[in-house]
Amino acid sequence: MAKIYTKTGDDGDTGLFGGSRLSKDNPRIEAYGTIDELNAVLGLVRSCCPPEAIDEVMGDIQRHLFVIGAELATPGGSVDGMSPTGNAQINKLENTIDQFESQLPPLEHFILPGGTSLAAHLHLARTICRRAERRLIALLREQKNDSSKAVLVYLNRLGDLLFVLAREANRSAGRADVPWNRDS
Repeated sequence: MAKIYTKTGDDGDTGLFGGSRLSKDNPRIEAYGTIDELNAVLGLVRSCCPPEAIDEVMGDIQRHLFVIGAELATPGGSVDGMSPTGNAQINKLENTIDQFESQLPPLEHFILPGGTSLAAHLHLARTICRRAERRLIALLREQKNDSSKAVLVYLNRLGDLLFVLAREANRSAGRADVPWNRDS
């Protein structure tokens, strides 16, 4: 049986698909590492027993984040046997945002992360998603190409969806969003 530890990263580098190695603080590793962190937090969200509709969405997103991680861990972004992130996945997120947002009251003020535990965890996922976006921008700037541009758009929409789902989690639990009051 193979052991979980390989000792190949003991000097501060890690392997990519295809065999090349990079420093663990390389923008590529930072980007897909943050995607992995986001996926773990979505697992935490799912452990909060969300309504079935939110749980199904989270499961789909978790599966696709594995694809994104593989895309980012592969120089050139193309992974055999996997459809790359593109308009189909982005459109699916947009349709899901529209579906959930149609059930929510209009947003008339800034809100603080909170309300139910589920909503707070979704807000945490949103902030990690936004960090993944920033890490990907650094990678794109370094690469000087746009091979991961669709992933960037996907993450931008995903951040929006996580915000909407946090609001939906509060609404479905009968809790109001927590308004930000600049005077308090």
